[in-house]
Amino acid sequence: MTGSADRRVHLAVYDSLADWETGHTTAYLARAGYEVVTVGPGREPVTSIGGLRILPDLALDELRPEDSSLLILPGADLWSAGDCLAPLARAARAFLDAGVPVAAICGATAGLAREGLLDDRAHTSASPFYLAQAPGYAGGDRYVEADAVTDGGLITAGPTEPVAFAREVFRLLGVYEGEVLDAWYRLYHDSDAEAYFVLQQAGGR
Repeated sequence: MTGSADRRVHLAVYDSLADWETGHTTAYLARAGYEVVTVGPGREPVTSIGGLRILPDLALDELRPEDSSLLILPGADLWSAGDCLAPLARAARAFLDAGVPVAAICGATAGLAREGLLDDRAHTSASPFYLAQAPGYAGGDRYVEADAVTDGGLITAGPTEPVAFAREVFRLLGVYEGEVLDAWYRLYHDSDAEAYFVLQQAGGR
C-alpha cells in the first residue's frame, strides 16, 4: 500500500455486498485524494449483488486500525445469513477501540448490533424492527429515525440513504464542510441544479 494512514480508507468487500450503498462515498473520497483499499475475509475474489467480481487488496487478518482513517462496511445478504461476517464486526470493534472511525450501512448495522456496538451509541438502520431481530441487541433506546447518524466515530445509515451516508463520512473526515457539503448533498440527493454551481465554484465536484 502507498500513502499515509490519514489518507487511506478501507472498504470491506464480501460476497453479496450491495454495490450501490458505498459508491458515492468511495468515488468522492478517491477524488479528494484518499486511497481506497479493499479488504475481504481472505484474498479470494468476491462477487457483489450486481455481479461485480472484486479481488480484495488485503485479507481481514492483515487489516490494522493504525493503517487506516476509516473502515467502511456495506450491506450484504450475508449479514443476515448466520455469523460468517462476524469477524468484520469484531474488526469494527477494534477500530472503534483504537479511535478509528467506522461507517456501516444497511445490513452491516445488524452485524454491529449483534456485536453490541450499538447498545451505547446513537444509531439508525433500515428500521427499529430490523435491528430488534439481531440477537443480543440492547440499543433500542438509542435508535434515531434519521437518514444517517454519527455518534463519535461511528456512522450508521439505512439501505435507502447512500448519499446521506456519504455526507456523514465527508463531514467526519473533513473532506467537504459547510456550504460545500450542503451543496454536494443537495445535488446528489435532491437533484438541486443550483447546488452544482456552488460546487463548481468551490472545486468540490
